[in-house]
Amino acid sequence: MCRNIKILYNFEPPATEEEIRGASLQFVRKISGFRQPSKANEAAFFNAVELVAAASRNLLDSLVTSAAPRDREVEAERAHARGRQLRQRQSLEGA
Repeated sequence: MCRNIKILYNFEPPATEEEIRGASLQFVRKISGFRQPSKANEAAFFNAVELVAAASRNLLDSLVTSAAPRDREVEAERAHARGRQLRQRQSLEGA
């Protein structure tokens, strides 16, 4: 999975349209191999982004869970902590 695509489900507040579109853009970039499409592929590329975003919104709206919503700040801190640990291990291995 693309490292830049984050989990969007079961957060309080819910995922925004901007977050969904950002994840959709990353997904289309990953599968197309284009960071920025050529003029010839631009319409198809951005149409795919919109279709993936719509499907993602539909999925997020349809899912159900009995789990408590995740807190964005807590999850962000966990991600930062994992990053710090990874950098520490890499610096120790490189030393």
